[in-house]
Formats: sequence, structure tokens, C-alpha cells
Amino acid sequence: MKSERQPKVIIFTTPTCPHCNTAKRYFKQNSIKFRDVDVSRDQKAAQDMQRRTGQSGVPVILINNRPVVGFDKSKINRMLGIN
Repeated sequence: MKSERQPKVIIFTTPTCPHCNTAKRYFKQNSIKFRDVDVSRDQKAAQDMQRRTGQSGVPVILINNRPVVGFDKSKINRMLGIN
């Protein structure tokens, strides 16, 4: 990461979602800290995710409160400043 301060990253997931696991693996490989919220166990978080994005599917990734629906690697890289 170029900047000293990393953007705040939250990922809404479920344990059975392959794209969620891909996204989490990608963040770990790039040393990006993130908070993983399992919406299958946290109904409030699921409602919050749906309210913010209109989406009920996962993964939904929030980067500094800006949503990325699905594992859109190029958009994620742009938002995080990864080349």
C-alpha cells in the first residue's frame, strides 16, 4: 500500500460463498486489513447491508463506506490504490 493509512474495509460474507472466500484471500495476500461480517449469523448486519446497497447477495465490500458488489477486482484495486 502506498499510503500510510489504509482505507476502512468491511466485507459482508457467508461461510458458503466462494466469491467471499476469494475476496478475503485476496485482501490477505495484499496485506489489507478487513472486518469480516457473516450475514448468515448477523441479521442486523444483513439488513444494514441491504439498506446501504439494495443487495441481498454477498459479497458486498465497503471501502471507506463506498460499496463494491461482488468481487470486482479492478474496482477494488482502484479504490485501494493497488496497481
